[in-house]
Amino acid sequence: MKKLSIAILFFLAFVAHLATQAQQIKTQLVEYKEGSTTLEGYLAYDASKKGKLPGVLVVHEWNGISDYTKQRCEQLAKMGYVAFAADIYGKGVRPKTPEAMGAEAGKYKNNVPLLRQRVNAALTQLKKQTNVDAAKVAAIGYCFGGTTVLELARSGADVAGVVSFHGGLGTPNVADAHNIKAKVLVEHGAIDPFVPKTELDGFFKEMNDAKVDYQFVAHSGAVHSFTNPDAGTDISKGAAYNAAADRRSWADMQQFFAEIFKK
Repeated sequence: MKKLSIAILFFLAFVAHLATQAQQIKTQLVEYKEGSTTLEGYLAYDASKKGKLPGVLVVHEWNGISDYTKQRCEQLAKMGYVAFAADIYGKGVRPKTPEAMGAEAGKYKNNVPLLRQRVNAALTQLKKQTNVDAAKVAAIGYCFGGTTVLELARSGADVAGVVSFHGGLGTPNVADAHNIKAKVLVEHGAIDPFVPKTELDGFFKEMNDAKVDYQFVAHSGAVHSFTNPDAGTDISKGAAYNAAADRRSWADMQQFFAEIFKK
């Protein structure tokens, strides 16, 4: 019996290896425009898959498109989605210090119409891809990107769902929640010091008043940036990686996608 079990395990591993080998993950940089501004996104998809696939827009953290953003796109491509990383800041604008990151992110947090224009331009670019089913598109975002995908939803964008990972929840345009067509999933650090209780309460009221179909998941022991290993593990800094919260929130997203993309 033991030998049979080992043989089965080897067979399953071999099948998984063949499945991985069969994938043809393609990636490329894609230039596009918002007004007169040139932007540069990152596209990832499995070229071995035929026909139209669901699309997922991925919005970066406050440092702009990074290796982390690209890795998330590639993860999604391996799951059978066409993933496109939005470039909110513009081609070549990739701030390197916390001060520069804060200043760049602030330009858009303080100018919500511009933020919405930039993210909607990326959404349009994703839907233009010949292998994307434009009726099955979602958006996810991290930190600054989480704030951004919520604003995408508030803009009335035609997306099936949005997922915010440790993003800011407040908005100066509370009434715009009535524009939301998408289902909303928020993955939040339960002890995130950067999102005060007043902001949480305001978000719940905003969503409830507008009768939005939303889910809110609070991860115990998690602070800001809990999905990014580069954040370190010192929660006293307010931003730190949490492996359990990362794993669970990704699983939540997959279940959410299974619901919004079902036939």
